[in-house]
Amino acid sequence: LPDPRDLRPFPAAEALVYEGHTGCVRTISVDPTGLWLLSGSNDGTVRLWEIVTGRCAQIWNFKEIVHKVEWCPSLDMCVFAVAVASRVVVIIPADLCDSQKRLVSEELVRAGFGSTANDEDEDDDALPVSWDTPTSAEQASGVQVSIAMRATVMAVTWHRRGDYMATLTKEEGGGSVLVHQLSKHKSQRPFRKLKGSVQGVKFHPTKPWFLITTQRNVRIYNLVQQELVKTLQPGVKWISSVDVHPQGDNIIVGSYDKKLSWFDLDLSVKPYRSIRYHKQAIRQVQFSRKFPLFATASDDGSIQIYHGKVYDDLNQNPLIVPLKILRGHEIRSNLGVLDCLFHPIQPWLLSSGADGAIRLWT
Repeated sequence: LPDPRDLRPFPAAEALVYEGHTGCVRTISVDPTGLWLLSGSNDGTVRLWEIVTGRCAQIWNFKEIVHKVEWCPSLDMCVFAVAVASRVVVIIPADLCDSQKRLVSEELVRAGFGSTANDEDEDDDALPVSWDTPTSAEQASGVQVSIAMRATVMAVTWHRRGDYMATLTKEEGGGSVLVHQLSKHKSQRPFRKLKGSVQGVKFHPTKPWFLITTQRNVRIYNLVQQELVKTLQPGVKWISSVDVHPQGDNIIVGSYDKKLSWFDLDLSVKPYRSIRYHKQAIRQVQFSRKFPLFATASDDGSIQIYHGKVYDDLNQNPLIVPLKILRGHEIRSNLGVLDCLFHPIQPWLLSSGADGAIRLWT
């Protein structure tokens, strides 16, 4: 294997700690410009941080556990979604965005209030989803619309173009996965029934594919042709997280049984490599969008950085090299690092943990 020193740049040392949350920080998200960081916590708040200074710029208090925050990936807009209790709240942080972005975002989100899509022309059983106008207090803090569902929302993820998002709730069966279109305020249920308990949902970064993670498999569906493309079998007992390489042909899967599996979609539905270096469950796996890096975050309090180079030459297999173990998060009640993600522009990593701290590694 090559020497890690030849594979720089990669995050190697802690640079900043963002402190302020009183509960464990379940979820973090960086906006597409790379200037702002959002964090959601068990203390019921969502905080907005300036990444380079560590300053907390704004706080939204939802008074209930925040399961997921996610910026819209489109560079034309400045909007994010928060999954809290049984609803998804869509917020435009007015102070951050220039007037053009703000205008585009507001037009998109508010277009639906006049649309006729709300007349239930779906199917016999109407979807248990309501698109609500926020209260005046919420509107003052930038909340544009709130989508109420029947069960607790565990995950929310955006499509790369920014008009659609998918949510996962704790409901049983096919109703747990819904796709929402912001501009029309319309929700769809793509799956009549789903086998197994769903752990996660994700849009593919380049193809019209949709990934559904159950406890043991990752199923990839083609949304245009409405068919199953393939089922990945990592051979683990319980999958925790999945991420897709930005070029779209490789997928990493982390599991609660400490294993990381790397899949090459052109090769097989079985893992190309399985790696087990963590001592406890892996909570999150993440590719860098800009550099050939990926990271795994675990309950053992550490984050492991790997070099993961994918070649354009199809005959050459991906190169995977372990680079660095980052330690700094404290373990609280057997939970370690809960979320990690790479900066969209710099070779930096942000991580959040059960200790209530968010750390920047550079």
